Amino acid sequence: MSKIWFFLYNAILIPLLFVFFVIASLVNYKIKRGLQGRKNWQRELKAKLEKLDKGKKTIWFHSSSMGEFEQAKPIIEQIKKQNKFNIIVSFYSPSGYENSLKYPFPDVITYMPFDSPGNAKKFLTLVHPHLAVFMRYDIWPNFIWQLKKQNIPSFIVDATMRKNSKRKWFLIKSLHKSIYKSITKILTVSKDDLDNFLDFDIEREKLKVVGDTRFDRVYQKSLDAKEKKLFSLDFFVDKKVFVFGSSWEADENVIFPAFEKLAKYDENIIMIVAPHEPTLLHLEKIENEFADKLKTIRFSFINNYKYERIIIIDSIGILLTLYYYANVAFVGGSFKQGIHNVLEPAVYGIPVLFGPKIQNSQEAQELEEIGGGIVIRNRKEAYRTLRQLFWDEEFRKESGNICFNYVNTHIGATKKIFDEINLLNMNSTN
Repeated sequence: MSKIWFFLYNAILIPLLFVFFVIASLVNYKIKRGLQGRKNWQRELKAKLEKLDKGKKTIWFHSSSMGEFEQAKPIIEQIKKQNKFNIIVSFYSPSGYENSLKYPFPDVITYMPFDSPGNAKKFLTLVHPHLAVFMRYDIWPNFIWQLKKQNIPSFIVDATMRKNSKRKWFLIKSLHKSIYKSITKILTVSKDDLDNFLDFDIEREKLKVVGDTRFDRVYQKSLDAKEKKLFSLDFFVDKKVFVFGSSWEADENVIFPAFEKLAKYDENIIMIVAPHEPTLLHLEKIENEFADKLKTIRFSFINNYKYERIIIIDSIGILLTLYYYANVAFVGGSFKQGIHNVLEPAVYGIPVLFGPKIQNSQEAQELEEIGGGIVIRNRKEAYRTLRQLFWDEEFRKESGNICFNYVNTHIGATKKIFDEINLLNMNSTN
């Protein structure tokens, strides 16, 4: 079956996919950047690899984008402490590649070339990895098949598989069977994920439940966040802080009126709004929303703070640190297309609110089930819930403790994955 899929994939799917990318690049700037970034991938990668310590083995990590790469970081940092391996990191998306260039732990950061048999062979010949680690789900058939052919071990880490996954559809399932059977080890997030992978007729010994490194990553970042002094120590004394993170307009239409009403009855409540896209237009829209109602100030002017009730974040990359100051948080995206990261506020032991669109987040669903996360469906619910949380300290602390315990009981995946890599290294003769 692998030979049949190799032919079908490379004779039909890959040419169609390549044509699609070329045409799409004419109207999609992100795809265009990705194609341009790969033009001289072989020459650029070869130059980067010349600087590596030839006495060390190499571990190659591949992530689709920054979200998956965040999950790889705890593993990479744990491995680098050993000082025994070169670390190669590749991306398919230009945003992942560009935003990772300042990350100090990899020895080489590169684009993964387009998934053709020739590119896969050239890439692996250049990199010569001792182990390939694919984060979550971004696996490409020609690279997997070529790894198998060259007897290079490969892992899928933080692997998830839903019961109703599209990967289980008839023909697609057959292709994925061929791919997964070529993988050395699949390290899953949960027992349910492991059971769902068994539907692909994978040998049971290839599968192991280790957990999700996102919990480790968010926990470590929360410790680092406490050292970042975004606000002075006494800035929020006697204040109740509501952080509205990753907000979209659909979220704001529900939350802003609720906060405005709440602020009328409690002068000590402050809202920090961190728009998902802090464009000038979006920032001005938020300011206009509260004009003549509540005073606002942008974070970049915080040194001029005069007790404004709303602080608008006009920069990126500080959201997790902002949650450190919160008593209650709302995570955006949940009234639009899918919720953002609920673990970032939950790690601080505060109640986490979100809208109804949480199907994309297992963590949000689990937090709701155990009572740490609260679903908001409309403005009335938003007001009632915020009022209860800010006026009932016992309820707020109880909900927050549930969130804190949820995160802490899921920490530890990084060590388990690291142990698997070490075990492979001890047993390997490569």
